[in-house]
Amino acid sequence: MKKILENFKKNRHEFEHGHLEGFDGDNPYELFELWMTESVENEENEPNAFVLSTVDSDHQPSSRIVYLKDIIEKQFVFYTNYNSKKGKDIATNDKVSMLFFWPNSSRQVRIQGKCTKVAPEVSDAYFNLRPRGNRLGAWASDQSDELVHRTDLEKKFMDLNNQFDEEIPRPDHWGGYQVEPTYFEFWQGRPSRLHDRVVFERVDNAWKIKRLNP
Repeated sequence: MKKILENFKKNRHEFEHGHLEGFDGDNPYELFELWMTESVENEENEPNAFVLSTVDSDHQPSSRIVYLKDIIEKQFVFYTNYNSKKGKDIATNDKVSMLFFWPNSSRQVRIQGKCTKVAPEVSDAYFNLRPRGNRLGAWASDQSDELVHRTDLEKKFMDLNNQFDEEIPRPDHWGGYQVEPTYFEFWQGRPSRLHDRVVFERVDNAWKIKRLNP
C-alpha cells in the first residue's frame, strides 16, 4: 500500500478537455444537459451515476453511489429503499448533496438541494419498468439492516419468486426521491490546476452566477 501511495504522490497529469469561458447562459439546467450529453458522447462509464451525500441526526455525513433516473419539473430523481440509511437520513435532514464525476471529460458537477419523495404514481410507473429480479429484490432486502446469513436473503428472494406471479406490486418502503437544486457548481479541469469553477446559486427564484478560484 505504501508504494501505491508514493506513486500517487509522484504522478501528475494535466487537464485539457475544454473550458467554461464560452458558456454565457444563465440556466444551469441547460449546461447540465449539455455536459450530460457530452459525457455520453465521450463514453463515460455510467454517466448518470452520482455520489449522494446525506447527514444523519448526529451530523455525521455519509455518501454512496446512486443513479439519476429522471428530471421531473427540474427536480433530479433517483430510487431507493425508504428504510435504508440514506432514507432515514433524509427523513431527519432533507438537505443533500449530489456529485457527478466524468473523468474522460475532466468534469464534475456538484448540486445541493432539498430532497423529498416523489408522488406514489411516479414510483409505481418506474417500479413496473424494472426487471423481475430487481422488483423481487426490493421486497427481499431490508436495506442497511444487519444480515446475519446471506442464505437467509437468498431464501427470502426465492420464496418471493414463488409467491408472486407476473405482477409484482411496489412495496410501500421502496420508491423515488426528487432533489430540488438550490446550488450548482460546474468544475472543468484546466492545465496547471487553473480549473474553471462556475456556480449557479438560487436567490429569490433567480440564478445568481459567479466564478470561484480553483
